[in-house]
Amino acid sequence: MTFDQELDASGLACPMPIVKTKAAMAKLASGEVLRVWSTDSGTLDDMPTFAEHGGHALLASGEEGGRYYFLLKKA
Repeated sequence: MTFDQELDASGLACPMPIVKTKAAMAKLASGEVLRVWSTDSGTLDDMPTFAEHGGHALLASGEEGGRYYFLLKKA
C-alpha cells in the first residue's frame, strides 16, 4: 500500500508514539496516508482508538521485523 508520509516512532514509549502521530497527522491534507512504525506494544490498542476518535481511517496494521506498523488515512 502506498503512503504520503512516514513516521518512525520506534523506541518511544507511551504516550509518545501517539503524540508524534497526532503531530504528523496535523501536517497532512485530508485523504493523505501516514505510515507509522512503533516498537511499543501499547500502540496495538492505542492507534485504533486514536484513529477512531480523530475520525481517521486505520487502513492496515501489522508486525514486521519486530516492529508494528499502521497506515492511517487523514479524515
